[in-house]
Parts: sequence; C-alpha cells; structure tokens
Amino acid sequence: MKILVINGPNLNFLGIREKGIYGTTDYNGLLKMISDKGESCHCKIEVFQSNHEGAIIDRIQDAYFDGTEGIVINPGAFTHYSYAIHDALASVTTMPKVEIHISDITKREDFRKVSVTKAACDHQIYGHGLEGYLEAIDYVIAHPHKEDNRL
Repeated sequence: MKILVINGPNLNFLGIREKGIYGTTDYNGLLKMISDKGESCHCKIEVFQSNHEGAIIDRIQDAYFDGTEGIVINPGAFTHYSYAIHDALASVTTMPKVEIHISDITKREDFRKVSVTKAACDHQIYGHGLEGYLEAIDYVIAHPHKEDNRL
C-alpha cells in the first residue's frame, strides 16, 4: 500500500517550537517513526512537508494520479482556515484521508477548535502526540481504496 503523509506549516520545527505542547522529539524523529511503521506494515510511506498552502494542494492533487492509496494529513494552522486545502482533500475521493493533530485541539485556543479540513476527511485523530500518526496510518490501512467516481 502507498500512503502519503502530509505535514503543514511549522511541523518541520518539531522539537524546537512549543515543546510543552508538541514534545521534544524533533522532525527527524517523527520521520523515523513513520519510516519504521512503513517497514513493519510493508507499506510505502512518503512524507511531504511544506509551509506553503499551494504546495500542499499540489501534492494532494498529485496523489490522485500517482498511485497513492491513502492520505494522512496534519494541516497545521491551515486546519483552521484553508478552504482551499479542504477542497483539494474533498476532490480526492478514491482514498481514505485522516486528519491528525499532535495536540488536543479541543482544549486549546478557541480558533484551534475549528477545523475546516475535517469535513473532507474520513477520520480525525488529535491529542495522541506523535503516536497519532501511527494510528492514522493504521486507519488508512484498515479502510482501503474507495470506488473511483471519475466519469
């Protein structure tokens, strides 16, 4: 199975920013966790990170054509206002999509409690730390491809 993990803005600063919220494991540690998970479940997992909304949208659209079978996405701050990322996710109907958040967004600032991207995903995981990524990958594996609705 081919899975795409997308990380949005500032996630490349794990272990640097707000350690009390996001922990002390750095981004390379997260990449290692995901790589190890890929090996253990015999999946090809690509990780893509960008601080740019358009690059994330482009990668979601590319996933539709490149054989990707599931998406795990942590949109970062784009979660709360990017209808463009929502629309890109909503357009990719042939694969399961899971929104992941390291922190518990329901217990943070009011603006973080709103996710405009959640509705375009099949599942949402938050507040489980970096382990949430592994849970999201398990969800994608358990919910394979959907019917292709292209005409």
